[in-house]
Amino acid sequence: MPHIALPPNVPGIGGAFAFRPETARPMRELAHVLLFEPGGEASLSSRDRELIASYVSSRNNCYFCQTSHGAAAASHAGGSAELVAAVWQDPETAEISPKLKALLAIAGQVQGDAKGVSEAHIEAARLQGATDLEIHDTVLIAAAFCMYNRYVDGLGTWQPRDEDMYRAMGKQLAEQGYARR
Repeated sequence: MPHIALPPNVPGIGGAFAFRPETARPMRELAHVLLFEPGGEASLSSRDRELIASYVSSRNNCYFCQTSHGAAAASHAGGSAELVAAVWQDPETAEISPKLKALLAIAGQVQGDAKGVSEAHIEAARLQGATDLEIHDTVLIAAAFCMYNRYVDGLGTWQPRDEDMYRAMGKQLAEQGYARR
């Protein structure tokens, strides 16, 4: 049950966005840039960026965000529900690139204690081919999703357990992104 009068039957962050549209716009735009738009030369794929968002959300135990962004990752080329579950369980054993494993280690550190991101974390990612842009975006995705997760959970938003709804939402996000036109 939401802690404030959010629109009924609007799940997760959508209810909070509907409550205060003027704050929703920049938050949607940030998610769109971070997760959907091409990020420049040697940038991470949208699938990998969604995996980072979903992984951080799973560590924050935000059901809505981990499930919706996991479904988006699964909807992208090279994604699957099994891959998403493997990343949530243990990125080191998941069938992902060594570069993404190194970036997920950074994202996990940002989620837990961002001051703990060390030169060793950065060097490990660079050794696997990560660019400064990819390291930057990983840190920003992790930080942003800590905010989004706390926004969703702090307001007590409605988080249904209908897997079909999340699959449809993930497909839409993977195809259209986050910005409302």
